[in-house]
Amino acid sequence: MTLSPALTIDLADYAEPRDAADVVALLDAYARDPMGGGAPLGEDVKARLTGDLAANPHAFSMLARIDDEAVGLANCFMGYSTFAAAPLVNIHDFAIVPGHRGTGIGKALMAAIEAEALKRGACKVTLEVLSGNHPAKALYTAQGYGDYQLDPASGHALFWQKRLT
Repeated sequence: MTLSPALTIDLADYAEPRDAADVVALLDAYARDPMGGGAPLGEDVKARLTGDLAANPHAFSMLARIDDEAVGLANCFMGYSTFAAAPLVNIHDFAIVPGHRGTGIGKALMAAIEAEALKRGACKVTLEVLSGNHPAKALYTAQGYGDYQLDPASGHALFWQKRLT
C-alpha cells in the first residue's frame, strides 16, 4: 500500500537549526532560479539571514514540507496600510522547488499565508511578481490577486526600486 506524502506548512522558527537551514537553502535555490535573479546568495547573506529575520519583529516565514523535505518558502513582512489604518502582510519571497511546482503546494502555501495574515489582523496581503513569471502570475490570479489601482483612470501601481549600495 502506497501512502500519499504529507504536506505540512508551518511558521519557521529561526532559532531552530532545521528551520533556519531550510529557510537559507530554499531562498538560495530561489535566488539561483531565473525568476530569482539566477545567482546564488552570497556566503555573508547566508550566514546572517535567519539571525536578521529573527531580530526583525515584522518578519515571518512559512515553510512547506512534504514529509521531511522542505519544498516551499514564503518570507513575509508586516507593514501598514495608511488608507485602511490597519496592518498588512507583504510576501517578499515566494518559492516552490522545481520538482514540486504545479502540484498544489503554492496554493496551500498562499492559503496558509492568508490565514496567518488574518491572525495578525492584516487587512490585505501584497506581493510583487515579475511580468514574465507566467506560472506565478497564474497562481496569484487564481487566488484572487491582481493589479493595485485606486482609480483605473490613473493606472495601476508599479513596483520600483533604487539600490543604495
